[in-house]
Amino acid sequence: MIPRPLAPFLALPPALREAGFAAAPEQAESFLAAVGLLGPRSIRDVRRAAHAVFGPGPERRQDFDDVFDAVFLGRAFLAPAEAAGEELPRAYDAAGLGPMPEPEEDKPSGQHATAQERLLARSLTAVDEEAVLRAFARALPDAIPRRRSRRVRAARGRLADPRRAFRDLLRRDGELARLPTRRRLARQRRLLLLVDVSGSMKAGTDGALRLAHALVQAAERAEVFTIGTRLTRVTRALRHRSREQALGLAAGLVADWDGGTRLGEALGVFLAVPRFASFARGAAVVILSDGLERGDPAALVLAMRRLRGLAWRVIWLTPLAADPSFRPETGALRAILPFIDELGDGSGPAAIARHLVGPGPLARAGGAA
Repeated sequence: MIPRPLAPFLALPPALREAGFAAAPEQAESFLAAVGLLGPRSIRDVRRAAHAVFGPGPERRQDFDDVFDAVFLGRAFLAPAEAAGEELPRAYDAAGLGPMPEPEEDKPSGQHATAQERLLARSLTAVDEEAVLRAFARALPDAIPRRRSRRVRAARGRLADPRRAFRDLLRRDGELARLPTRRRLARQRRLLLLVDVSGSMKAGTDGALRLAHALVQAAERAEVFTIGTRLTRVTRALRHRSREQALGLAAGLVADWDGGTRLGEALGVFLAVPRFASFARGAAVVILSDGLERGDPAALVLAMRRLRGLAWRVIWLTPLAADPSFRPETGALRAILPFIDELGDGSGPAAIARHLVGPGPLARAGGAA
């Protein structure tokens, strides 16, 4: 039986190989020998020995450290290093963990919200939506509104260009025939996509993630998070060009598939982390959720009020809106209507794509601003 203190040292090489690093048996032996020679006083010494023996390149040093932390510090790490998860530590979970019901007692139908947290992995399989996703990816860059950036370039405009003017003065002995001008560049607004992965959304989660992959590939700046009973950033996973690989990595990162619905707490976590909250500043925020909140509606109202203050526009797409007679009936959804610019159909990739690249709220509010 392996002694408990030795277990992480033996577990590191297999974890590195699973994450795509070279970790030969000889390197594992050298690692153990290096640790023995160092007589480490802290985990920092062990990390230095691992860097010296396994030799990760500078571009993958952070990925290597993520694997190391997962093995030695017990941090959650469920995907290969190239899509290292940015799931928040336990202190930032959406809410406290409730008791897990027995499997035979908890069979989500996808029709009702639940407050229980259900942690599991899922395999995201592609369906025949290639034409819809290809058309969406082609149309999205032109559909995203643009905003003036702080960068400028030489061009005819109303802004004088002092640097070019002084250079021309030096070249021409103090004579300036024409005042050089410049103009501010325009760039795409950031898109922030928040995907509800609770049990009541299970029928459309796979399609939403496939469309999210197309969105990340086509947009200049896009961020994707999943929300349910906790918050998970899956942007890095979806940046892989291969959809199958990207969805596989994203499936490993998200732990609360088909679980409870605590949108208010999850959005509160998002806004409590400054780095994450900065993604919403001036962005077009798209929330894919049915709004069947089982947490405190006051928390959702507070989070939506803060999110609306940061965002450029907030668009809420729900699969329930596929019914022409749909009206917001839940107390939570009615309470947040003042903070939503558009409430539309999110029943599938085709409906979501039509809303984002068709004559929807983004197109109507297009143009540099």
